[in-house]
Amino acid sequence: MCAQATRLSDRQLKAVKPKDKDYVLSDGDGLQLRVRVNGSTLWNFNYRQPITKNRINMGLGTYPELSLAQARKKTVEARERLAQGIDPKEQRSELEQTKRQATEHTFENVASAWFELKKDSVTQAYAEDIWRSLTLHVFPSLGTTPISQINAPRVIELLRPLETKGSLETVKRLTQRLNEIMTYGVNSGMIFANPLSGIRAVFKKPKKQNMAALRPEELPELMVAIANASIKRTTRCLIEWQLHTMTRPAEAATTSWADIDLDKKTWTIPAERMKKRRAHVIPLTEHTLALLETIKPYSGHREYVFPADRDPRTHCNSQTANMALKRMGFEGRLVSQGMRSMASTILNEQGWDSELIEVALAHVDKDEVRSAYNRADYIERRRPMMIWWSEHIQQAATGSLSVSAIQGRRVSVRATHLPDAVA
Repeated sequence: MCAQATRLSDRQLKAVKPKDKDYVLSDGDGLQLRVRVNGSTLWNFNYRQPITKNRINMGLGTYPELSLAQARKKTVEARERLAQGIDPKEQRSELEQTKRQATEHTFENVASAWFELKKDSVTQAYAEDIWRSLTLHVFPSLGTTPISQINAPRVIELLRPLETKGSLETVKRLTQRLNEIMTYGVNSGMIFANPLSGIRAVFKKPKKQNMAALRPEELPELMVAIANASIKRTTRCLIEWQLHTMTRPAEAATTSWADIDLDKKTWTIPAERMKKRRAHVIPLTEHTLALLETIKPYSGHREYVFPADRDPRTHCNSQTANMALKRMGFEGRLVSQGMRSMASTILNEQGWDSELIEVALAHVDKDEVRSAYNRADYIERRRPMMIWWSEHIQQAATGSLSVSAIQGRRVSVRATHLPDAVA
């Protein structure tokens, strides 16, 4: 007959003392108590793996937090799974992974981790747009959902109302961003595959539309409208600043005083704020410098030239100028980005060097080496063109309507008495 293993008792366990090396006390059926040199005691279930037959220790808990009776109960449960050919340690790991996904690997948490990497490769304004779109359209429905439970039918159901409403560009951007987040989840080992890889194909494609821009002869109408609009000084200055400098909405909105060099009469936009991720230097004209003088009393003590209304410590929204143009009656005729197109058309019609115009618009030169070599030269070569453009805007504004009107390097009287209306 086989000898029966001696069972442990509570009295025996209470008398356990550490020795000069770890040792094990057995309770039978694979249940062991490991006593460490430091005095800690740990319950182990020692068993043979069902397939490999290798000996494995499965930790059950520490004594006395886990009593002898509780340890025996856990051992019986583990032996029952072994009898079914199930590795109890592997099963426990899978269950813990599932629980972890439900709490740690929620869609919003994974999106946050992805965004921390993404925001360093795009402009600040674009990064803000990404997070805003997810917060508005995705997180309310899927934010707390484990990423492993995100699937195509759920996302299609989420985005269909946007498609029905006609927000096809929003749907397009969201499907792209959702795919990037899910691919990040795959590459991070959270999920095995991206279930949204082909989801964009089930939605209508947005129709490509030309950028709304005024004809060259309509520039005077724009300047009169800006002068008479009931908008804040900062908004009016922002619109004219963007017009004079031919910058993108986000680049203009995030203008920082630290990037303005009054001595050299230049504005350097850092690479991280540029669409093409390359620093862009803009020669400043007398009109743009006068415009800065106009806004300086309101923001000269702050970081950004055009501070936000609600939080002056940050910059205004990249859509501020666009919304103002809509309220001024230009909806469907002009968007703030379209001012760049209008400037390009006028400068090309006037015979300015097309290469200088492209550089002024911060379009990447196909010959990067030549572009880098001639960048400093281009700044001074562009200066006469920028001066002409500012003068052309001023003429369209009939001399005194523009914020940047110059009177002996001072701003016009009219500009200093603009209404403090809501932007």
